[in-house]
Order: sequence, then structure tokens, then C-alpha cells
Amino acid sequence: MADWAPDSDKGVGVLTETKQKLKKPPLFKVLLHNDDYTTMEFVVMILKTVFNKGEDEANAIMMKVHLQGIGVAGVYTHEIGEAKVNKVMDLARESGFPLLCTMEEDK
Repeated sequence: MADWAPDSDKGVGVLTETKQKLKKPPLFKVLLHNDDYTTMEFVVMILKTVFNKGEDEANAIMMKVHLQGIGVAGVYTHEIGEAKVNKVMDLARESGFPLLCTMEEDK
């Protein structure tokens, strides 16, 4: 916001500008959880279509989910992360898989 401040001894003014610092929004990790029924192929398809991962990265994340029980699909603002979680859950249910997708704050 610009403010006008007169310089009294010279009859001229100085234009000053105040900048507000914006706080970055918190980020959230979108997590995929392993189960005994969802196929590896379906998880890779989810990672490629919903999270825009390439083939190699999708396979690496899928293997992490498979071997460690959980994997990070991506890190997003709350609104985007929530939309991706809902999309994954909808696709999984439509395909008959119990795939669990959750979100937690990235610290």
C-alpha cells in the first residue's frame, strides 16, 4: 500500500510503499497405504494419472508402499491434497479396491 508523506521544509512529498509479507500455506503429504487386495498395477496407474508421476517414479513409490506399508504420493497444499485423496478413494472404490489414501501435515 502506498502512503503519501509530505516533506514539510521543501513543500514536496515522498511516496512510500509498505510491503506485507505473505505466509506460505502449510503443505500436506498425500500417503498411500498398503493392503492385501489392491493390485500393484492399480497403484501405479493411480500414481501416473492422479499424481502425474512417470513410469519409473510410480513404480518406485508403489514398491515403497508394498515393502514399507506406506508411501508418499506427493506434497500439496491442503485443498489440492484433499482433492487428490478424494479422487484416489473414488477411483479405488469404483474399481473394487480397498486402497487407503490419507493426508498428513508435512513438517
